[in-house]
Amino acid sequence: MKIRTGIGYDVHQFGPDRELWIGGVKIPYELGLVGHSDADVLIHAICDAMLGAAHLKDIGTHFPDNDPMYTNIDSKILLKKCGELLADKGFHISNIDSIVCAQAPKMKPYIDNMQQTMATVLGLEAEDVSVKATTTEHLGFVGRKEGIAAYASVLIYKD
Repeated sequence: MKIRTGIGYDVHQFGPDRELWIGGVKIPYELGLVGHSDADVLIHAICDAMLGAAHLKDIGTHFPDNDPMYTNIDSKILLKKCGELLADKGFHISNIDSIVCAQAPKMKPYIDNMQQTMATVLGLEAEDVSVKATTTEHLGFVGRKEGIAAYASVLIYKD
C-alpha cells in the first residue's frame, strides 16, 4: 500500500458585494471573500493538499485564475474535480484535517455542515473530514478582519 500526505494553504481578503462561502457553506456576513471563483478559502486549501499528496501540482495549475471558465465558479465543483483527479491516479482519501483562521465571523455554528457538505462532494463519511476554527487573537491581517486563511492536511492511499 502506498500512503502519501499533502498540505494546503490559502488566503483571501474580504470585499464588499460578495457572498461568504467557507467549506461549501454560505455564511451570513456583511462581507465576502474576493477571488476569481467563489473564493472558498477552505476548499481551496483542501484541494491543494489533495493535489500535492498525489503529486498533481496545485489548484492554480488545474483551475487558472485567468480562465473565464472559472469566474465565480462554485468551489465544490473544483473539490469534486480534485477528487476525480486523485481517483484517476488510483488514490483514495483516508482523511482530511483542516483549520479556518478567522477573527470574524464565528465559524463554529457552520462546522458540522461544512464537514458534511465536503464529505458528500468527495464521497466520504463526515467523520473523515475534520474542520476546526480559530482566531488569531487580533494579530495580523486575519486579526484585523481583513481576510480569512485556511490550512489543510490530507492522507491518501493507493492499494
